[in-house]
Amino acid sequence: MEVILSQYLGFCYGVKRAIKIAKEHADGKSCTLGPIIHNPQMVERLKAEGVGSVEDLTAMGEGTIIIRSHGVGPQVYEEAKARGLNIVDATCPHVKKAQLSAKELAEDGRQVVIIGEKNHPEVKSIFEWSNRRAIILETEDEAKNFAPCQKLGVVSQTTVSGENFIKIVKQLLNKSHDIRILRTICTATDQRQSAALDLASKVDVMLVIGGRNSANTTRLAQLCEEKCRTYHIETAEEISPEWFNKVKKIGITAGASTPDWIIGEVYKKCQRI
Repeated sequence: MEVILSQYLGFCYGVKRAIKIAKEHADGKSCTLGPIIHNPQMVERLKAEGVGSVEDLTAMGEGTIIIRSHGVGPQVYEEAKARGLNIVDATCPHVKKAQLSAKELAEDGRQVVIIGEKNHPEVKSIFEWSNRRAIILETEDEAKNFAPCQKLGVVSQTTVSGENFIKIVKQLLNKSHDIRILRTICTATDQRQSAALDLASKVDVMLVIGGRNSANTTRLAQLCEEKCRTYHIETAEEISPEWFNKVKKIGITAGASTPDWIIGEVYKKCQRI
């Protein structure tokens, strides 16, 4: 049985940067605001190294608050300063670009549309930077029902599917005579999705590794399912040998927040089956 790794998988630049920043402040007095990335195993490892996690600033009496890779709204910075906390910003640069793009479009008097998942922390942070005036669209049908407006501005969640972005934008093109579209999907997302689709078309089974709370990992699994039998797993322990009866080729990909050591464990276990 052949085991093939996707050309692009695992930590992206923004996640590597966020983890590096967190490790640099592993002093037992630093906490991330929410999980720094959507990978529970990495969050637990950071906790063991001295980086805690809080869900609300009220839980921090003093010390350093690390802004998660998904970003936060401007009011969080203001509140942290008012509480006298040391602020370390680990927001992914691509997310920061999307935030500032939403801010720019809002200040230009445009109705801002964010293409992405309403409940995702990144999308919530972009919404805050739009002065809380953006409308979030997840589906093509929602875009069809979007009311026309005089001036329109469009940004996206950095990990949204490129295909879904195009479908929604096509529906928005006839909603305004003055529209600015800023495609804020990051390169790593495009690379991982394209490589995963290519590999899934050449194998019998795909394993997609990453947190179940990871939007980009979930999207990878959804895309791969269109091509072959696919399993979304977090760790090697979840793998069942029964999945590979009469299988000749296994493909492996991983979300942008999946650590190398977990990918390695999955790869080794597959080779032993």
